[in-house]
Amino acid sequence: MPYLEELVTKTKAEKKGVEGMLGTAATEPATPTAPTRGQVPAKEEEKVLIEKYGDVRIYRVKGEALYRYEVPTPHYRGEEKALISALIEIASKVISPEREVGKAPEQRKFAYYQKILDIIDSSPELRVPPNAKEFYAEAATREMAGWGLIDPLLQDDKLEDILLIGPNNPAYVFHRKYDMMKTNIVFYDDKDIRDLIDRIARNIGRHIDIQSPLLDARLPDGTRVNATVPPASVNGSTLSIRKFRLDPITIVDLVNFGTLNYEVGAFLWLATDGFGAKPANIVIAGGTASGKTTTLNVLSSFIPNNERIITIEDTAELNLPLEHWVRFETRPPGLEGVGEITMDMLVKNSLRMRPDRIIVGEIRGEEGHTLFNAMNTGHDGCMGTLHSNSARETLIRLANAPISIPMIMLQSLNFIVMQQRINDRRKGLIRRVTEIAEVISVEENQMPKLQTLYQWDPAKDTIYNTGMNSLYIQTLSKYTGFSRETLLQELQTRAKILQELNNCNIRGLKEVCSVTQSYILRTRGKI
Repeated sequence: MPYLEELVTKTKAEKKGVEGMLGTAATEPATPTAPTRGQVPAKEEEKVLIEKYGDVRIYRVKGEALYRYEVPTPHYRGEEKALISALIEIASKVISPEREVGKAPEQRKFAYYQKILDIIDSSPELRVPPNAKEFYAEAATREMAGWGLIDPLLQDDKLEDILLIGPNNPAYVFHRKYDMMKTNIVFYDDKDIRDLIDRIARNIGRHIDIQSPLLDARLPDGTRVNATVPPASVNGSTLSIRKFRLDPITIVDLVNFGTLNYEVGAFLWLATDGFGAKPANIVIAGGTASGKTTTLNVLSSFIPNNERIITIEDTAELNLPLEHWVRFETRPPGLEGVGEITMDMLVKNSLRMRPDRIIVGEIRGEEGHTLFNAMNTGHDGCMGTLHSNSARETLIRLANAPISIPMIMLQSLNFIVMQQRINDRRKGLIRRVTEIAEVISVEENQMPKLQTLYQWDPAKDTIYNTGMNSLYIQTLSKYTGFSRETLLQELQTRAKILQELNNCNIRGLKEVCSVTQSYILRTRGKI
């Protein structure tokens, strides 16, 4: 709409005062005395354009350590803002947010848009110009059912995270290519951030206030949201949004990113499916935002399609292209302090559901004890993630409170895959599998030993085979009847398959899984 485009590209400051909600049109000051609401000022001559796509512009700004991420933001004249506010006030009395809970974002927006158009048509006293009905309906919908100022950020699939740190601060984004960046969006009033948080909470049937100032939730499209309000957050309300990637990362992507290589990918593939005879129990450990869940998702896609998989997460993030997949998600207690569903409750329940695989999104407490009980009673192929800085520390964390797994039970774990997020002076922020450590059984009541099978070399930025003989390969040989040499040849074959996928530019989740699953079916005939 030309009218909407004209308003979106305006850069003048809005009129602060309006003569009544629907009064006389206000005039704009000739010289703005403050930054336009929702936008960070920056002199054009200080910016160098780095990249542009769609409405997004990425700049290097002189004197700033972070790149600047800019998008057009709507700026309404005084009378336009007043009319939009009036529409929102009327619509909020007519539209029930509870009826829209659970709908996909686009469905919810369309429902709001249609109802607001009906309000405009049935309310002549609003004096909405006939040629501007759609503009006002879109503006009110964006505020009520969308994300307001940060709506454009949610539309950019190249962003991983969107971060609001309080009023009078720019919103930050984490870009898949440029890492952390400032944006040109600012919330100058904490009430605006709080309104956005309240809107999100209502849309998912949750609540946040002074008594319950923390919110951790998942939106219907998979987007993860964490919000805090005072008194928990001292400097005002905060909002952290982890976006759900529309195009999931695959093993081919991890190779191209340099996270691992073909040999490591093939080894983890073999360990995950285990020829259907003896799949390995694996923990992926590392620091915050090191890519643990992404790698877990990639490994889970190697599970044979005829197996029953149960995943248990605090916030559902896994995205598996498998047929027999049951998803569980924890739930916090309600306002009365009842109704909580814990991770441990779900792990225990999953054991009664004839699972072939149990996958725990993050091991933090007593659910770890239950998971290792499952490993020690014949449930092979269990996987999970853990926050840790090294393979040795992973074992120590598992053995001590609050997880408290007996040392003899730790020996059911086959591999610890260490993954780290690293600031490389040449390449910037990178994620790497830095070690694959094999757990070796020892005498009862002693901490298991570790042997490193693969180690990352930071100088060369490569992960190499240490030459150690894997005990798991020996075990797999016993269960399959294949010689060690045959299994090592199998690793080379799988590495070539992954390389061929990359050479043919096949990297989509469904396409990659179609190839790996077909190969798994063929290998079943060898046993």
